[in-house]
Amino acid sequence: MPSHQPVRRIAVVGTGVIGASWAAYYLSRGFDVVATDPAPGAEANLHKYVDSAWPALAKAGLAAGASRDGLTFTADMGRALADADLVQENAPERPEFKVKLFAEMDRAAPPDSILASSSSGITMDVMQSGCKRPERCVIGHPFNPPHIVPLVEVVGGAKTSEEVIDRAMSFYASIGKKPIRLRKALPGHAANRLQAAVYKEMLHLIQDGVLSVADAEVAVCYGPGLRWGVMGQSLQWHLGGGAGGINHFMDHLMGPLVAMMKDLKMPDVTPALKQTIIDDVVKEARGRSVEELAEAENAVLLGLLALRAEFGSTLP
Repeated sequence: MPSHQPVRRIAVVGTGVIGASWAAYYLSRGFDVVATDPAPGAEANLHKYVDSAWPALAKAGLAAGASRDGLTFTADMGRALADADLVQENAPERPEFKVKLFAEMDRAAPPDSILASSSSGITMDVMQSGCKRPERCVIGHPFNPPHIVPLVEVVGGAKTSEEVIDRAMSFYASIGKKPIRLRKALPGHAANRLQAAVYKEMLHLIQDGVLSVADAEVAVCYGPGLRWGVMGQSLQWHLGGGAGGINHFMDHLMGPLVAMMKDLKMPDVTPALKQTIIDDVVKEARGRSVEELAEAENAVLLGLLALRAEFGSTLP
């Protein structure tokens, strides 16, 4: 493949919550963004989202030249992709639709541009199947909301080139994201599966009468959740091993942990259990709207990220 120009112009396809959040983040990093979505009212909704996200992005720190004026919108996808160096697709999660959409994107975008999908549940093998240039198609799955949370999961399909995966990893890292490479495609990728594993045991403990919903939340937020915001589980076990570190942990503490793993149960997710969760979550929300809770969460996340940045190389 020829040498590649750096990414300067980004097209965002699909401007629902994920697409709008990506658009806001890319603008905050100083890119020109052209967005496209055929839905009625999409342009107005996009600008509204970007405006609402901008104060948090400004607090986190804008790149030189970052401006909301760098955003343009067109309902014509061909026009949107005509000069794009990278396309971030965020369309509905329907396999047949994605196959058709990627084929159209492949025809419309410059041959050397990267076609990245935010898909959480459809493999790139499926999405790239109708493309003439499948080697430039890759999944760049964000963690919600993309304009706040740094994680991006990068995974290719069977026809995706290693060079494109490397380019995607480098690009996301260059704009302040924390990309991870998945070497196999799995439903839900990696981070959502980790969330599901924790939630599986939370539901079991609630159903078995060990914990209330509220106490299960506290157990996560004010126990391991605090530490997970600093370092991952394996590195924490290194600390847990004391002076002997991870070697001591594996020799003396892994056995009891394995026994605990074997005792984990699959909950029976009955209507009664779901209603218990609903009732207690509504109580925990204390009348605050989803938007209010999300705004509060984002503020705390930005504070945590700023604190991590302050400590720099002392953290992973």
